[in-house]
Amino acid sequence: MGTDNMDTLLPPEMALKAEQIGAAKASMSAVKTFVLAVLAGSFIALGAVFFTVVTTGVNIPFGIARLLGGVVFSLGLVLVLIAGAELFTGNNLIVMAWANKKVSTKLLLRNWALVFPGNFIGALLIVVLILLAQQYNMNDGELGLNIMKLAAAKCRLGFVQAVASGVICNILVCLAVWLCFSATSSSARIMCIILPVSAFVAAGFEHSIANMYFVPVAILLQQYGSQQFLVLLHESGIDYSAVTWHNFILHNLLPVTIGNIIGGAGLVGLVYWFVYLKKDNSL
Repeated sequence: MGTDNMDTLLPPEMALKAEQIGAAKASMSAVKTFVLAVLAGSFIALGAVFFTVVTTGVNIPFGIARLLGGVVFSLGLVLVLIAGAELFTGNNLIVMAWANKKVSTKLLLRNWALVFPGNFIGALLIVVLILLAQQYNMNDGELGLNIMKLAAAKCRLGFVQAVASGVICNILVCLAVWLCFSATSSSARIMCIILPVSAFVAAGFEHSIANMYFVPVAILLQQYGSQQFLVLLHESGIDYSAVTWHNFILHNLLPVTIGNIIGGAGLVGLVYWFVYLKKDNSL
């Protein structure tokens, strides 16, 4: 009788799988890693595009709208984990292999140093395509106004607030990846992804790679948006003065990335390494 596709791996086996996958990711060639990182950035940006469409102009209770946005945003991580790509936030779990001395510090940092900018480039490619397609003009420009509101809120976060939001976000993202280590089918992996990702999006926590789409598209809309949209934006009364590269880098991307690393590498990866992989676990 053939093996069924039910989730069969238990946490100790999941930890060994995480270690094996982390070692493979860290030893992958630089070119392949970078190309897969560009794909991941594009995939997450596509999830962000889906989110902005679904949350624009909805006349349903706030929580339900956020939930729907979270479910559709899950598309990004589904594409990353099923199609195959290198995502910085998920790759924080490579620390499990690093802590167990299967990956050197040099290889760990090399992976992150390749994947983070690769993700950024991938997200920016989608930004450019969205601007060229003028997709932001949907629903009489309401979609573009939603983009501006989202970006303005992200650029006004306090540093500690952004770090804390990033911590919780990547706890949930890395738990989604961790749960996928238990799955033996694509459908099971998708189910493992949807709830944790929907939770962080619905709750408004901050994901560094998603923000590589959300904020740059709003910044560039101010310069390269259609004349029709720019008139609408001017008349909307939205205060988007905070939506600048300076605020994005210093008040959002930097602290959120720090928080993502703490949450993913520290509070998920190292915790599960300690519980299931640490050799002398007598404490």
